Amino acid sequence: MNRDLSQIRKDFIKDELHAAELNSSPFLQFKEWLNEAIDKGEHEPTAMTLCTVNTEGIPSARVVLLKKLEEESGFWFFTNYSSKKGLELEENKNAAVNFFWAGMERQVRITGVVEKVSPKESDEYFYSRPEDSQLSAITSPQSQVIESRQQLEDWYEEAKQKEIKRPDNWGGYALIPTEMEFWQGRSGRLHDRIRYRWINSNWQKERLAP
Repeated sequence: MNRDLSQIRKDFIKDELHAAELNSSPFLQFKEWLNEAIDKGEHEPTAMTLCTVNTEGIPSARVVLLKKLEEESGFWFFTNYSSKKGLELEENKNAAVNFFWAGMERQVRITGVVEKVSPKESDEYFYSRPEDSQLSAITSPQSQVIESRQQLEDWYEEAKQKEIKRPDNWGGYALIPTEMEFWQGRSGRLHDRIRYRWINSNWQKERLAP
């Protein structure tokens, strides 16, 4: 059935954003919004769309989960270093993430540079995961073509018979922001957008047109 997608719209009326009321630190402001998203029961509040770009300038986007946030070390996520995103980050360390909390009519856009976290820090997170998640990380040659689902499940069963150890090609990344934008939906599409930019070793706030 064909649908007229142009007529699907929703007005945003839940909140408004005033630059003077926002924290001087975008990290503290983000933590406030994230905690509110968790407390209000937003679905997958730590889910973020990660965008990477290869050497040909072709972008890729996928959803990953935020696993740690520190002002000194940025936004952390974990993955297979040999995956598509891992290989693209090896070629081009510039990346962006986007959080969208539909229930609160908010999103946060973050741009920065990605660095690998230490093997020790990757170990700490890896061994904190449920065993089935550890086995999946060991089993999956992420982003590579495989023969069948059965082949993947066979590899999983084989991994269960061996000692569980974090693969060398699996670990964490930290996105260090240079720009963070807080977006609050407003009625009539006159949305509020406040951007922080890291300039001369300080965060500067400015309002953007919607």
